[in-house]
Amino acid sequence: MPATALDPNTALVLVDLQKGITGLPTVHPTAEVVERGARLTGAFRERGLPVVLVRVVAGAPGRTEAQRGGGGGQFPADFADLAPELGREDGDIVVTKHTWGAFHGTDLDLQLRRRGATQVVLGGIATSIGVESTARAAYAHGYHVTLATDAMTDMDAEAHRNSVEKIFPRLGETDSTDAIIGLLG
Repeated sequence: MPATALDPNTALVLVDLQKGITGLPTVHPTAEVVERGARLTGAFRERGLPVVLVRVVAGAPGRTEAQRGGGGGQFPADFADLAPELGREDGDIVVTKHTWGAFHGTDLDLQLRRRGATQVVLGGIATSIGVESTARAAYAHGYHVTLATDAMTDMDAEAHRNSVEKIFPRLGETDSTDAIIGLLG
């Protein structure tokens, strides 16, 4: 279902659009996802709305059956460098996370509430991991949630489809980058 409205105090939250993630093989080309993310950041900045750029620097410490790759859990030095196309600005909020979601163990909720945000627009990589975890937490924290489904991708087609078609409609509204920018007015 298309997004119907954006609150006057809506924040953009882009998850893990960083060098170590955008280089992974994904369902949709990461260059297109980053380009749409850059368009969203530009539109939000033009209207003086908060832009949050989230990056992951480590994984949660718990044991899992799926092992992390990359030299025993060590990431390359530039792994967390944000995609330069996003044009990070001084006024942007940068959140560094250590788990899948951008709320747990970070000051994201505090940063958003200080700015009066009542709604978040989400995009990023991976749809079923960082984006979905952040969307679930945003919903649980009482934010209206809108998901820019063409500004996200995943490493697994079925996981991406499940998030977009089954999970996201239960957490908020979904739409395209263009439609969301149109709702900004």
